[in-house]
Amino acid sequence: MDIRSTEAKDWMLLKQVRLAALLDTPTAFGVSYQTAANYSDEQWKERASSAGTEFWLAFEGDNPVGMIGAGVSSANRYNLIGMWVEPAARGSGMAAKLIEAVKSRAMGKGHDRVFLDVSPDNARASNFYLKQGFSFIDEWEPLESHPHITVQTMLWTIGN
Repeated sequence: MDIRSTEAKDWMLLKQVRLAALLDTPTAFGVSYQTAANYSDEQWKERASSAGTEFWLAFEGDNPVGMIGAGVSSANRYNLIGMWVEPAARGSGMAAKLIEAVKSRAMGKGHDRVFLDVSPDNARASNFYLKQGFSFIDEWEPLESHPHITVQTMLWTIGN
């Protein structure tokens, strides 16, 4: 099991995993499959190069089986986004390692908190994040890709 930050050369791997995630759990992400499928190769290269949001891929051997993204919002919040592990690799500890990569990068960039949004109806994800030291805060908003779904913000703070 290996986790590494993506580079521009990883764009096809990032695209493969991101599209698989959007097909597997379409209502868990702020972008739709169709929107992501329509990104140009240049847009994927830019995403993989960490030119804003940074992405990490999780590998079993040479096969990418998970991903996570994170970046700083306009409100200067370090936000975790796009967390996904393929069904066959769930329960392997890979998701926790992806979270640790984001927490480590946040602290390395001087942030003492990490935010994420999750639907409280997504019990598996909510319970996982709670086990990783996140807690719900009283912030709600519609999911951009599916506005009928309301997501709640979770927060992790150094020391949790």
